[in-house]
Amino acid sequence: MSRFLVIFGKPRYLGLLEASEEQPFSKGDFLVVESSRGLECAVVAGEISPDQEQIYRESRSGESDGLARGGEPLLQDVGYIRFGSAEDEAETLLQRTEEGEILKKARAILEGHGLTMKLVDVEFLLDRKKLFFYFTAEQRVDFRAFVRDLAREFRTRIELRQIGIRDEAKVVRGLAPCGLSCCCSYWLHRFMPICIKMVKEQNLALNPTKISGLCGRLMCCMSYEHDVYHDLWKELPNPGSKVRTPAGTYILCGVDLVAESVRVLAPGGGDLLVPVKRFAEFRQVVTEGGIWDQEDEDHKALREVEAEREFPAGRVNDVEKKAPRNVHREPPSLKEEARTSRERGPEEEKSQTLALNKTEGEEQTPKKRRRRRKSRNKSKVAVKEQDKPESVELKPIPSKPAPQGEGDHPKKKRRRPRNRKPKPPKGESGEEV
Repeated sequence: MSRFLVIFGKPRYLGLLEASEEQPFSKGDFLVVESSRGLECAVVAGEISPDQEQIYRESRSGESDGLARGGEPLLQDVGYIRFGSAEDEAETLLQRTEEGEILKKARAILEGHGLTMKLVDVEFLLDRKKLFFYFTAEQRVDFRAFVRDLAREFRTRIELRQIGIRDEAKVVRGLAPCGLSCCCSYWLHRFMPICIKMVKEQNLALNPTKISGLCGRLMCCMSYEHDVYHDLWKELPNPGSKVRTPAGTYILCGVDLVAESVRVLAPGGGDLLVPVKRFAEFRQVVTEGGIWDQEDEDHKALREVEAEREFPAGRVNDVEKKAPRNVHREPPSLKEEARTSRERGPEEEKSQTLALNKTEGEEQTPKKRRRRRKSRNKSKVAVKEQDKPESVELKPIPSKPAPQGEGDHPKKKRRRPRNRKPKPPKGESGEEV
């Protein structure tokens, strides 16, 4: 007898299924099983060994976060009924479409009761004998009247299951800040306790928007690499601790996994990479007033690691292997020129010769000569200005007044507007001529 691990239900419950040698299962098979809730559709995750089965049972026995309160355990034994058929798959798809409309109606009914709870999702069993409602609430809620109204509306047996905040993201699913699906929605089955100390030990910024997931809690991926960082911090003080010295205060910023060293912020500015094994020696030297500036094999190795990060050896070799961009090309032969001249027309040849003359003229006149000419012109202009004689002031000659008769006064000329027409001359009697 072999044991298989199966997954069923929207909260992704785990079940253990026994299979005989006559009916072997493979990963990804669609089955119909019987759980403590009733008939359900399940997917085979794979075969497990007795040791793995024991680990699963022990891990789920003491787990408190993420349990459906008052419901079945997250790991249970299930019974095999049959392989899933095309009708079963069509029925599950139909149920998923109906569950969205049921959730809207249930939320409308909840508004009338005024309960402090949030409906997260709805799930039908395969035989439609039960309808499960998953909700979150901060405190205990008396929802007996709400259950009666739901049973009257949907005409089936109703069960309400309270889940945690992290389970809400697990049931609803979604995209994590990394761009992939949430780990808890497709492979993670156990929520690890995560604290802010894990974030500090991994040199991460304490920005809630970057270290929090969709559920509002610290992201589960903070625990994936924590063991490696924790081993380095065992022999070191806590991150952010200070070492007071006569020269100033040194602060521990973080650790470097590749170099297995700790990064220390010096009082005068700049960082120091100190090997973890020699941190006690560094602390003693600095507290006594000494300067940590020893060029030994450890420091050389650390500097080589940093240099490889910035300028890897493969990148330098690739640059050397590349050919130069400006490749010298041999001039075309006379035969090739004759062929091209035949194919081209006379107008194209003229434009080509003009372009060649322009390029030759530009090549013959370098930029330096132009600059010198400009400077020479400037000097010539300066010399000419010096050779000029001093300017002589010329007084205006007064103009002689025109002869006038007795009693005559100089008449002022009136400016005629442009738009008006000139008036006709008048005779001696004053009549117009």
